[in-house]
Amino acid sequence: MRKVYLYARFQRFWHWMQALIIFALLFSGMEIHGLFKLMGYEAAFHMHNYFAMGLLAFILLAFFWYITTGDFRQYLTEGNLLDKILLQARYYMNGIFRNEPHPFKKNEISRLNPLQRITYLMLTLVGLPAQIIVGFIYFYFNELVALGMDPALLAPIAYFHTLLAYLLIGFVIMHVYMTTTGHTLTSNIKAMVTGWEEVEDD
Repeated sequence: MRKVYLYARFQRFWHWMQALIIFALLFSGMEIHGLFKLMGYEAAFHMHNYFAMGLLAFILLAFFWYITTGDFRQYLTEGNLLDKILLQARYYMNGIFRNEPHPFKKNEISRLNPLQRITYLMLTLVGLPAQIIVGFIYFYFNELVALGMDPALLAPIAYFHTLLAYLLIGFVIMHVYMTTTGHTLTSNIKAMVTGWEEVEDD
């Protein structure tokens, strides 16, 4: 085992701020839907909108970071991506419980395994942008109706926004679980706090 610096300061800041924003959006969204009542509908509504703006800003900031630093290469892979994803999925479903070696080793150049790459890429490029776009359509619905949008679309848009939120909750639950699959229960979390992580020797 050797200790390497895997996560730069900006990456850790972006990760924890994005986590804070997503939890704030989920919390305020649940209150808006009436699942509980702590701050009231109006306060939750405004909180939801402010943090949605924050999420949009952080996504744009992430794109700028990936492009200017070349960190987008973390999401590139050689060979058959599907085979690698299936190999990684098999490890998570079976091999990890048999203490089999991890099929892909972390290093300074490649922090993410193939399954993480496709999951995070889809979340960043598809999931979160789709949720933000639908949310803005929902927020400005009356103005869009005045411009000619069909009022009957309100319910489908609201349902789709809620569906995406539940999918995001599923991702968060899985993501939190996956943090426990490191060398120790807390090693992955510590790495995202300090930037340093113990990895297997090449």
